Amino acid sequence: MKCSAALVLSALSMASAFVPTPNALFTTSLNACQSRETTLSSPDTTEIGQMWDPLGLSELGSDETIAWFRHSEVKHGRVAMAAFVGWWAVGAGLRLPGELAYGLDFASIPSKGLEAWDAVPGWGKAQMLLFAGLIEFHDELFFSKRGTHYLKGGVPGKNMVPGLYDPLGLSKNKSEEALKRGRDSEIKNGRLAMIGVAGLYAAATVDGSVPLQPPC
Repeated sequence: MKCSAALVLSALSMASAFVPTPNALFTTSLNACQSRETTLSSPDTTEIGQMWDPLGLSELGSDETIAWFRHSEVKHGRVAMAAFVGWWAVGAGLRLPGELAYGLDFASIPSKGLEAWDAVPGWGKAQMLLFAGLIEFHDELFFSKRGTHYLKGGVPGKNMVPGLYDPLGLSKNKSEEALKRGRDSEIKNGRLAMIGVAGLYAAATVDGSVPLQPPC
């Protein structure tokens, strides 16, 4: 009889280990990633009237997958916008004063984008990549330390590196509606920039691949 009672108590204690406590449920709700619908509701679809997703990528994975997609899209869009402006500036003949490296003046850099990149010394390229890696690392670090991570309910695409975005605090007093319009515009401009950079690269590597595009 005692043996049977001990077995029953043991089974009950094992089963209770799989029952989530109220604290665990509360923590999970706080750390829940924003829903797929919330993520995909931005930006608006004013231009074409509906979300354009011919490959069905928005149907893949979980809410966390879509939040990661959006975070990556915003980051790639920012890089593409910077790359497009840089490519245009070099092609337009704009140069910084002084030297890019010892014995290499900015003024001597070629005007074509890929040729300009080739002219940068190897250590210069390594510094750019290292700087980008540090930004990425600290973005993830500060997301976890100073805010809510985008996979746990935070806003995908939000920059968390201090002083990197809006160092003058121009968006500090903007309303939530204005900030949302700004995020929508950033995503759309980033998408256009990715297409633009892809077009510049294609035009620079494959002659005639982009109609009416001058040498770049």
